[in-house]
Amino acid sequence: MASVERKRDKQEPFYVSHGAKRQTSAEIVTEARRSLRILGTQRPFTPRDELRQLFGDTSVRTRDGRPPSSFSLHARNFETSDSRPSSGTRLSPLEHKPRLPLSLDEGCNEGGTTVPKPPVERLDKTGSGGARSRHLRARSLTRLPPMTQHSKVLQTEECHKPPKLSKQRSTEHLQHFDAMGARIDAFPETQETPMKHSGIPRTSRADPHMKETKTEAYGHEDLTGSHATDESAFWNSEVLPVLQEFETVTPGGSVSEKTVQHMCDLCTALHDVLAEKGMLGRRFKKRTSILRALFRLIDLGSDQLNLTLAKLILALSISGNNLLNICKLIFKISRSPSNDVLFQNNSIIDSLLLLLQCEDVYSSGETLLYSMGSLKLLSGNCALSRMLLAKDFIRVLLQLAQRLIQSTGPNAPPDTDHIVAGSGQHVIAGHILVQLTAALRNMADLSESRSDFLFNGVFSTLCTVMDHHQDDQDICLNVARIFSKLSSYAGCCYALAETPCCYRLFLDLLSKHSRKQDLVVRLLFTLGNLAAKSNEARESVYKEEGAVNILLGLLQSYKPTAVAKTKSLQDVWGPQHENEDLLVKLIRVLANLSIHPTIGIALASNALCVQLLLEVMEVRSVEESTELVVNASATINNLSYYQEESSVVRAQHTHISELLVRLLLSSNMDAVLEATRVFGNLSQIKDVRLFIIKNKVHQFVVTLLDSKNPDVCFSACGVLMNLSVDSENRAMLRKEGAIHKLIDCLRDFGPQDWQLAGLVCQTLWNCIEDGEAHYMLELLEILYLYSDQKCLRWPSSDDVKEYQESCWELDFLPVAQKLKKRIQSHLTLLEPISEAS
Repeated sequence: MASVERKRDKQEPFYVSHGAKRQTSAEIVTEARRSLRILGTQRPFTPRDELRQLFGDTSVRTRDGRPPSSFSLHARNFETSDSRPSSGTRLSPLEHKPRLPLSLDEGCNEGGTTVPKPPVERLDKTGSGGARSRHLRARSLTRLPPMTQHSKVLQTEECHKPPKLSKQRSTEHLQHFDAMGARIDAFPETQETPMKHSGIPRTSRADPHMKETKTEAYGHEDLTGSHATDESAFWNSEVLPVLQEFETVTPGGSVSEKTVQHMCDLCTALHDVLAEKGMLGRRFKKRTSILRALFRLIDLGSDQLNLTLAKLILALSISGNNLLNICKLIFKISRSPSNDVLFQNNSIIDSLLLLLQCEDVYSSGETLLYSMGSLKLLSGNCALSRMLLAKDFIRVLLQLAQRLIQSTGPNAPPDTDHIVAGSGQHVIAGHILVQLTAALRNMADLSESRSDFLFNGVFSTLCTVMDHHQDDQDICLNVARIFSKLSSYAGCCYALAETPCCYRLFLDLLSKHSRKQDLVVRLLFTLGNLAAKSNEARESVYKEEGAVNILLGLLQSYKPTAVAKTKSLQDVWGPQHENEDLLVKLIRVLANLSIHPTIGIALASNALCVQLLLEVMEVRSVEESTELVVNASATINNLSYYQEESSVVRAQHTHISELLVRLLLSSNMDAVLEATRVFGNLSQIKDVRLFIIKNKVHQFVVTLLDSKNPDVCFSACGVLMNLSVDSENRAMLRKEGAIHKLIDCLRDFGPQDWQLAGLVCQTLWNCIEDGEAHYMLELLEILYLYSDQKCLRWPSSDDVKEYQESCWELDFLPVAQKLKKRIQSHLTLLEPISEAS
């Protein structure tokens, strides 16, 4: 009876085909883990743009249609009239419009004729009206006007912009040009503007040496003489000496480093004293004189000094063209990598971040563009990118992106100013978004930034940006680069996978921009990462309408053409294999999607899909395109797992087997491993097993057991287990030394890989014939040792120990005990084992 039971056990191999026995869910998952494989690959390489500019050499924007990255800036490009103080209240235009320039100080008008002025109301009907303010005359930027205690420049914080004049009067009377070509408006900050119900100081024609009593006027309140006296004392003691120091330097000539450093120190000191007195912004009524002096120093041409000047000028709240030109100046400085250290030692970055948050995207688009361009270039420096990260740079960029999206959306106000010029808000917003997304791309390189990307709604915002600008390849490429970087990390990949709109968006872009390889390859890489993480992501891709057709269309478009007998592979593919990286990423998407049973069955039954994969394996050799051929083989392996009647892979098993032999004979171990895995699935078919024996493939598979690679041994065991189902094959396997090699694998890999140990035991069960006692004693000793949990050494890590104990209990122990029982019963019949005394 025992002999009959042993014979029945011997004739029942561990391997049972799907058609002969219905598997449980647990068995399906276990076998899928052995047969299916998720593919990984390298992220597409992006060379760094050595030429720092707004738009790289690969930009699709024409040079004529985009803002320049190179320009020259001088003192003459700046105007003092643009930055007059303002309270934000808009007043009615003045009826009286002076036709002559106004003097800057007393000394400027000593030898001339006094300009007649209309009478105005007194500031205070009960106060002194004898003191009159002197209007300022436009002066050259090449030299500051004399500033002494007797020259009191009177200014007011106006509540409105200067009244608009006709073009003729503006040209003829309100502009003067100095020797350098600098334009000085006839309405500088220092001009007093009459206001209703307010007394306005008037210019006195008294002796210039007489002591004046200053009276300043604000749009909302009157100042006391005490405040004016304090400000005057502050001017004379703290500000005036610095400006006089500035005057000692003549622009245009060579300046020593010592002088430049001295000017920088003076600017820093001036910034500090103004900040201490609360005179930054538009509070200081004499800021026009300060700005004029600062603008003049720009012509010294020192990047260090200009960056220090820019910090102070921005702190004085300039606007309009001056603000734009300062942002251009900062951008120009940031273009040189050698200047990065200047930004590390200067708080100008804070000023730029403030501009991004405060400036209006409608009226200050170009200002935002150059500010964003500077920060983009600086974010390419590792130290500066960490500094930016500490300043919440990513959140600032996302807020700006959302404002830009709103500015170009259907509810955005009309942009009549730009329509005339032939462009629009959408165009400038697109330019800014190119810089913004490029900066985010740089920030994505920092490992410390991933938490910021996870918790700021980055992925949904970027998908919206990409969706609104699908026709802008520069923006789409930058966002695709961000996704390709971040999706390489599990947390970010899961966050992107939970952004529902991304799947449809990626497929639409693949269809729309199918010939833009740098964009397509990054979208495919990201899709491959998503499909590698979860079945939910695989389902989301597959359920999108036309998803498989889009992917197969790309594969058909980029696949190698048929090789003519008179042509070499180099002729077909080109010396650089331009399409190869894209094909690698594309085939990886198919391989990872096929892990899902529904998708895998559908792809295995798709004749075009299988045909295209086999054509890749036919045209390319492992030596020429290792990753491409290996990925194609791995995809065939995943598809060969599914044994439905409709499977094209199963139907073409002969042709596939012939291609696999080529891989087995290659010197590349990855290719050998993939070929062995495919044979592990296809060898369930009787004809394939006959093919293996006929072509002596089994000899090569047995040799693989000597490999020190557990994955290779695992795949080899799968093939041998299927071959040993046929009784006529067992003797051939034993003749090749398969049993001895299997026992060595069990001894060497067992404690480290219990799944492999369990598969080895199953293969031994199939291969061992009764009566081979010389193998059984050695095997029984190993099984006794590995079956005793107390005798085994487990890892110190609790998590690893828990995992290994689970594999030992589920994958190895049941098979080992069954095999041990069989060997014991056989040895008992041959020679009873005596009990220990």
